[in-house]
Amino acid sequence: MKKMALCIVELILSCTFAAGQQYKVLWSFTGGLDGGYPAANLIFDPVGNLYGTTQYGGTAGGGTVFELSPQPDGGWTESVLYSFCSDQEGNICLDGSLPSAGLVLDPAGNIYGTTFNGGNTSCPGDIQGCGTVFELSPPTVPGGFWTKFVLYNFCSDLGAGNRCLDGSYPLSQLVVDADGNLYGTTLDGGSGRPTEYDGGGTVFELSPEGNGWMKSVLYNFCSVGQRPHACQDGSGPEAGITFDKSGKIYGTTEYGGQLDAGTVYRLSPKANGWTETVLGNGGSNRGYPVGAVSIDPRGSLYGTASRGGSSGGGAVFRLTEDGGAAVLFFDSSNGGYLPAAGVLLDPSHRALYGTTEEGGTGWGNVYEIVPPAQMTSLYSFCSQSNCTDGASPVAGLIEDSVGNLYGTAKLGGTGTRCGSGGCGVVFEIVRSPTSPRRP
Repeated sequence: MKKMALCIVELILSCTFAAGQQYKVLWSFTGGLDGGYPAANLIFDPVGNLYGTTQYGGTAGGGTVFELSPQPDGGWTESVLYSFCSDQEGNICLDGSLPSAGLVLDPAGNIYGTTFNGGNTSCPGDIQGCGTVFELSPPTVPGGFWTKFVLYNFCSDLGAGNRCLDGSYPLSQLVVDADGNLYGTTLDGGSGRPTEYDGGGTVFELSPEGNGWMKSVLYNFCSVGQRPHACQDGSGPEAGITFDKSGKIYGTTEYGGQLDAGTVYRLSPKANGWTETVLGNGGSNRGYPVGAVSIDPRGSLYGTASRGGSSGGGAVFRLTEDGGAAVLFFDSSNGGYLPAAGVLLDPSHRALYGTTEEGGTGWGNVYEIVPPAQMTSLYSFCSQSNCTDGASPVAGLIEDSVGNLYGTAKLGGTGTRCGSGGCGVVFEIVRSPTSPRRP
């Protein structure tokens, strides 16, 4: 192991299938009514059903919200809870289109999410719309239909120069707090940057109020710096936010910062609003983070950068409360690269898990990192003929109570409507009962 000045540990990612693991495709999308191109995290409900989104497909082609339910024979059945673009006016999907983020459940079983396009407002320069926040309420009787509501249409606050002051193009998974407030980010919009540019993105809050919802912008990125690319406070947040125990917000921006290679930021609540602090700037070692951060019990932050590392193919990083930084490199010549999602922390195994969009056989990996700095590939995608096992995972992972991992791959599978690349899959990595727990 080679130690460098900033506790940098170089890692080699094995492309072999890890012993004691079993990979299973739970659902292969056809690209038709069941959806296609899943690009977001999954979530569980209390009884073990999985929920997610597809960017395309459904009855109107605008994407879906789907449910996968386990069956007694070990299989899974899929139900489409909603097909986007079902309410269309001209070229605009009033109910939203292109859902690209994961979902969140509240205690009552309501589902919340975002769509990248659609909505009932005029989106400057984009006839597809600037995106929505939506709610799906469960049926009142078994077997009934879910009820869909649009809670917010982005670019509802249009400022001078056709600027979406309330934000535009949400890509992030929402977070819901104990009071039912929703939090997320938008890729563009806000009041940052000079007036000839459409902002640097926002962090927003939606709060239930009476029979509706009140929208607030907590922070406008690109508020520091005058030139178009001098957004020292960050620009272009693709990922959602993470709360710590004290109520502070953490996240990443793909661009901006001192080298315009992205930031890790913190928002602290104050009496007159929220104050931003840049905790880390992207650079040659790690740059362009697009995934959310995870927080361990000690308050350290973990995340990924889509570029950087020993071969420029990405990195897993850790930032400590005292400002220390450790970078765990991917070596793209031997393993996965281009991590497009954050990492899953597993305290019981003292390990973290994640995905890379490319690498391994060429189409991505699921990896595990355990102390002190050992990285293993749990699965290399496109290991089967015609990538029927999936390809290009761009979303993060979730874990069940016994340590099995679940995720989506945007491409691959047996679906034929999407051409030779496939329409994507939902997968599970089953951990052997005899797999050792890390000390």
